[in-house]
Amino acid sequence: MISYGRAVLDLADELLDAYADVFSAPPWNEDAETIRHFAGRLQADVRRPGFRTAFAQSPVGIDGFATAWLTQAPFPAGRGYPQVAAQLGPERVRDLLIGALEIDELAVRAYARGTGTGRALLTEITADAPQNRAWLLTSRLAEDTIATYHRLGWHEVPALPGTETNVAVFLSPTHPGRP
Repeated sequence: MISYGRAVLDLADELLDAYADVFSAPPWNEDAETIRHFAGRLQADVRRPGFRTAFAQSPVGIDGFATAWLTQAPFPAGRGYPQVAAQLGPERVRDLLIGALEIDELAVRAYARGTGTGRALLTEITADAPQNRAWLLTSRLAEDTIATYHRLGWHEVPALPGTETNVAVFLSPTHPGRP
C-alpha cells in the first residue's frame, strides 16, 4: 500500500518499530538515539515535496516499508549527501539526482526477507517516479543489501576517480541516466 504526505503519521509507531528491528541489527547497528531520531525525521520528511511511503503489512504488523521524496536543488548538505556529491560531482548530481525520486529508507524485517517484499516496496514506491528517475544510497558495508539492489536491476553509479566513500549510489532499473 502507498501513502502520500502526512497520512503515514498514523502508522508512525509501527514504522518506528520496524525501523528499529531492521536497523539495530548488523551491518547498521544503529543505537537507540539514532532510532529515536528516525521518528523526528519522519515528522519533518512528510512535508518534503513528493513525499510518499510504501508499506507491506501482514497479521504480524508492518513487514517492511520504504520512504521517498523528490530531491530538490540545491542538493542537500546533511547526512550522506556530501559523500554522494563528492563521488558523483556536481554535473552528475544535477543530471541524475535533482528532480528524481529519492528512496530514503527501505526496511524489510528479517522474517519477510527473501519473500519479494523489498522488490514489491521498491516497485510500488517508484511506480510514478518523474520520467522514471529514482535513486538511493546505501552503505558499502551492507554487502547483502548491495547484492540485493544489483539483483533487482538497480545500477550502481561509479564514483569519480579518487572520490569513493563508504556510500554506494544506485539508479533505478528504469532511470534514463543508467549506462
